[in-house]
Amino acid sequence: MIETRPLPHYFSAEHEDFRSTLREFVDREIVPFANDWDEAETFPRELYRKFGALGALGIGYDEALGGTAADIFHYLVAIEEVARAGCGGVQASLLSHTIGLPPVAAHGSEALKRRVVPPVLAGEKIAALAVTEPGGGSDVASLKCAARRDGDHYVLNGEKTFITSGMRADFITVAVRTDAGSKGAAGVSALLVEADAPGLTRTPLKKMGWWCSDTAHLHFDDVRVPVGNLLGTEHQGFKVFMTNFNSERLSMSAAACAFAQACLDEALAWARDRVTFGQPLSQRQVIRHKLVDMALKIDAARALVYELAWRLEHRHGDPEQLVARTCMAKILSTQAMQFCADQAVQILGGMGYMRGTRSERIYREAKVMMIGGGSEEILKDLAARQLGI
Repeated sequence: MIETRPLPHYFSAEHEDFRSTLREFVDREIVPFANDWDEAETFPRELYRKFGALGALGIGYDEALGGTAADIFHYLVAIEEVARAGCGGVQASLLSHTIGLPPVAAHGSEALKRRVVPPVLAGEKIAALAVTEPGGGSDVASLKCAARRDGDHYVLNGEKTFITSGMRADFITVAVRTDAGSKGAAGVSALLVEADAPGLTRTPLKKMGWWCSDTAHLHFDDVRVPVGNLLGTEHQGFKVFMTNFNSERLSMSAAACAFAQACLDEALAWARDRVTFGQPLSQRQVIRHKLVDMALKIDAARALVYELAWRLEHRHGDPEQLVARTCMAKILSTQAMQFCADQAVQILGGMGYMRGTRSERIYREAKVMMIGGGSEEILKDLAARQLGI
């Protein structure tokens, strides 16, 4: 394995103990089944409960609600260790609560938080986020899904698409327009929709990768949502989702580095075992250079992610600069993932083209990491604005 050991000022002995626990769990509960789950396009719901029992679903949440006392580096450990299995579908759906639940925990009423947060953190319920619409993704200000007030309910109509965990989620945090007369960011609200609400229909979507993660198209037809399920202040939900995006982009950055590492590990193991013309591939200069190029890109991206995490944990730096650095971390790390997946498949040769290798699966999943959570093009433009370029 070619890997730079995290510096002590980022990861303490407590973090490394947590990592060891999660690594053993992933090696036992996920790695042996990842390929079969991907082919089956699903994984057991019981995995949420098992992962929740470790406290891994509760990182960053109030202990009174079932959360786990931890910092941002515990969170990165969880992201990295699940990603090491090399199966983005498990990563996406098992951790879909990391984007679906924070708006509830931060902006929901006390009663709503007590009812929703504990069962999700225990792995008994699943939370998802629904922002993207058929007519637009990152342009949240242009959303058309609308909700009008009718007594003690909102009546919701519209569509959402590409929703991770959209088929199995019990709670869905939905971005809606509650002020029809407003344009842009004004008039946007956040509502928690419960999956058994009449009028909500969910259709599964087929994808290039992330096969075992259910992804859905949602249709809301006069869905009645209690006013008590409003998250934050009516018409002022835009900031709720923008803040949420920053956390999502950090987690995707850390995952991308771990996926890239999985490709490097598989390629190195193959290069050492595969003999051509009397020598292992790892003794061929052209192959050694490919492996070094992979390690170089991973280390550069990971260094940026860790430094960003430290800045966020210690609130060090101008907020606009931190947003820009978050954008850049996601861009650099997903580019590293794409490069390493491509090089690993090349080194594995014909075997790299076979389903069942981690590199083949990650190769198919690289693009969704470069698009989801804000595409590379959107993030470069956002970073430029934050940096005053």
